[in-house]
Amino acid sequence: LPRSQPGKSLEERTLESSLAVTVTSYLRQAREMGASDLHLNAGTVPFARVEGELKRLPEGELAPETAVTLAEEICRMGGAELGLDVDFCIEHPELGRFRVNLFRQNHGRAISLKCIPVEIPTLEGLGLPETLHKLTRFRTGMVLCTGPAGCGKTSTLAALLEEINATRHEHIVTIEDPIEYVFESKGCNVTQRQVGPHTDTFGNALRAALREDPDIILVSELRDVETIRTAVVAAETGHLVLGTLHTRSATGTVTRLIDAFPVDEQEQVRTMIATSLRCVISQRLLPRKGGGRRVPAYEILMVTPAISKMIRDARTHQLPGQLQIGRRVGMIDMDTRLQEMLDAGLIEDGDARYHADNPRNFGAREGGIDVL
Repeated sequence: LPRSQPGKSLEERTLESSLAVTVTSYLRQAREMGASDLHLNAGTVPFARVEGELKRLPEGELAPETAVTLAEEICRMGGAELGLDVDFCIEHPELGRFRVNLFRQNHGRAISLKCIPVEIPTLEGLGLPETLHKLTRFRTGMVLCTGPAGCGKTSTLAALLEEINATRHEHIVTIEDPIEYVFESKGCNVTQRQVGPHTDTFGNALRAALREDPDIILVSELRDVETIRTAVVAAETGHLVLGTLHTRSATGTVTRLIDAFPVDEQEQVRTMIATSLRCVISQRLLPRKGGGRRVPAYEILMVTPAISKMIRDARTHQLPGQLQIGRRVGMIDMDTRLQEMLDAGLIEDGDARYHADNPRNFGAREGGIDVL
């Protein structure tokens, strides 16, 4: 039986212990399956996402009352309060960390858990190019990692940050919602803050970070114009800023940054971004041909003097052409990378077409007609 806990009856303690065992069972199954995500929704069976596809777990349908008790137990594990939409992380002593989102849906409670890798990844382990190592040597400016949800942006930034942590002697401040990878201070002093328990908003935390003697600032998501503005100012004033955006392409990221501001500010913002932006990595995870761990497709925009001038002069429509000719400085466009992956036998033709900027470049032809 569980140890005595003041204020709780034996029946309550026994129920908590039973729920903890049930939650642990689900987490263990997800780890053993190599899942990236786990879904526990009232009114349906549990699912795990493995290699990009949802797979049913052998357990039966979750009753609404069961989903509520599981949500309450997961909140207890994470020290959170059950609400309509709640984000936090839990850490199991054997199974590692999991990012949790609790929400309500038409059948009752639902729980989505992201399985955070036990070890902080490396760029090589993620399948990213060696050219990205140069990003860890920047002292100032802004490096952005973009793409849809679940494409590995957090892991990419964690790999960059861990390399900085191991090779430099500076102060790293992270602002996250929630904290996923937990860094041990090595060469650097690493301070991690979470929106909610440690600060009210990204914007407030970022403004406060400028008074905390930082050298490197990581903002897990540039959500609004004020956060973007403060991040750009921080990058201009002698800090290295790492962050993410939900944009589809590297060149589209530049447009998104500028368009986030009112029209009367955009000319000044273009100048600031032209000066501070160092690199944009746009990535997606594609199914591996024949099965197995998904592989990253990526687009890399390194901000050269020519690209900086294009941004300043409002000629962002010319950036895709620069991506195609900038291979010698580490740039690559998405379609070129997809073609490389096809040639290497890593992905299927259909996946290349689906993710391509110009699908017709990958279309099979029947009777002279492109088949997309």
